[in-house]
Amino acid sequence: MDSNNDWRQRLYVMVFQSDTAAGRRFDGILLLTILASLVIVMLDSIDQIHQNYADVLAYIEWGFTIIFAIEYGLRLYCSPKPLRYAFSFYGLVDLLAIVPGILALYYSDAQYLLIIRIIRMLRIFRVLKLGPYLKQANYLMSALRGSKQKIVVFLVSVCTLVTVFGTLMYVIEGPEHGFTSIPKGIYWAIVTLTTVGFGDIVPKTPLGQVISSLVMITGYSIIAVPTGIFTAELANAMRGEQLQHDCPVCKKSSHEPNAAFCSRCGNGLYRKAE
Repeated sequence: MDSNNDWRQRLYVMVFQSDTAAGRRFDGILLLTILASLVIVMLDSIDQIHQNYADVLAYIEWGFTIIFAIEYGLRLYCSPKPLRYAFSFYGLVDLLAIVPGILALYYSDAQYLLIIRIIRMLRIFRVLKLGPYLKQANYLMSALRGSKQKIVVFLVSVCTLVTVFGTLMYVIEGPEHGFTSIPKGIYWAIVTLTTVGFGDIVPKTPLGQVISSLVMITGYSIIAVPTGIFTAELANAMRGEQLQHDCPVCKKSSHEPNAAFCSRCGNGLYRKAE
């Protein structure tokens, strides 16, 4: 019984931990296997390769599915709390990596759902110890939250502009020039305002061309607005982190980066633990 528990413990360290040599090797092999399975799925989507090597690719993919099923079973077996793992993010992703291969037996196009295995590549952050870099994502999230209202106002303004311009072009150009409806005119306004310019609908009248020129100039004028908003909020988020020294007595925050004493109560400050 003790040997069985010892085996499960060693298996747990290898499968779930990346701090040991065995764990790093296991995760490295797993990532390479996932990458290889993704390559097979992508190759199978090419018609010429599918016609010539469909059976071979199917057998290879079944081999990957069996490997991932064994891995999933090992994780359930050695996990101290199997249900907790099964319903965790990685547990559900691991399960989804197996299900499409089984569904492909009954529905052939289901095999392309195997591309979901790319989500499993998130494990590379454990292997390469990139956790500290993910902490920087907090700045991005703070900037997104801070700029949410401004971005919404900007999008509402853009939607209003394209609606006005699209309606004008429908009235001026009309169905004979491709503007068969107001939604069609709005589509043209969006394509023009974003400077994409597909060219499938173009104004033919002089007045329509003038309005088209105004839309293009407006597009160049406003295209940098959301970037500026987000950049400003990102700078504020990073500056706020630098100024975050809570006073242990009065709980005042937002002191200067090099402040040694609280500006409200005069008590000595301390930095939060990293």
